[in-house]
Amino acid sequence: MSDTLVTALGLVLVLEGLTYALVPGQMKKMMAMLQETSAERLRMIGTAMLAAGVFVIWLASASMPA
Repeated sequence: MSDTLVTALGLVLVLEGLTYALVPGQMKKMMAMLQETSAERLRMIGTAMLAAGVFVIWLASASMPA
């Protein structure tokens, strides 16, 4: 379990790092857009992303043999 968690966190860091390394200008624009977005809208987006992530994890764990 802990190996999986460390792997997942490492993958998040790799994906985040790729976006900053490959398209730093777009990331700066995205950050500026986030500053203008309301807290309520960000909360809704975050909740939707959280739900999608839980769903993907559930799908992955359901397809793994016991």
